[in-house]
Amino acid sequence: MTGFGWCVHDSDAVGPRRVIARGCFVTTPKQIFIARYMYLRDQVHALLLKYPHVRVLGVESPPFGEQWSEGLYGLFLYVNEAVFRCRRDVVYFDPVTVKMLAKGDPARKGKMFKSDMVSAALADTGGTGRWNHNEADAYLIARSAARFWQLANGVIQAESLTSAEAQSFARTHTFTKGRRKGETVKSGLIYREKDRFFRFSQVPE
Repeated sequence: MTGFGWCVHDSDAVGPRRVIARGCFVTTPKQIFIARYMYLRDQVHALLLKYPHVRVLGVESPPFGEQWSEGLYGLFLYVNEAVFRCRRDVVYFDPVTVKMLAKGDPARKGKMFKSDMVSAALADTGGTGRWNHNEADAYLIARSAARFWQLANGVIQAESLTSAEAQSFARTHTFTKGRRKGETVKSGLIYREKDRFFRFSQVPE
């Protein structure tokens, strides 16, 4: 609520040119809570109108059972109102997945701290400029969302995904033992339309 990071990402560019724009919307606890939600919703809406060519988005979804989860879910709903009003397609990444995609390797152990997220964003954009962690998170989500939507829209195939992307986007598991032997469970994001991603562009105005 105090620092809402955002980023406009160009998946066709390399280095610093991948970042078309980035920034952070700020509110203060001195404001009444509903005004903060409304302000952030309106800022997201204005940003989408400013970049009409951006048709696909990624949004971090809130964790449940954590400190102030209810407040974060409230913000999530307000953000989605702006996304829906502009009829943009959107995919949701939970915080654990965001960090796993930032690492680039699901097998790597250890936590990703704020400074690590900034380092990952800098490494992917040529290591230039000053970033805060909210912008870095937003960039890494935008980068992953671009890759997800390329997969969903047939621009790339599953074979071209990184190991982390394959784990998040296209994960499947086939049971080899027990009563469920031979059963395949598809849990990757690509199999969860209308749950973890939405094509709002197809909903009539």
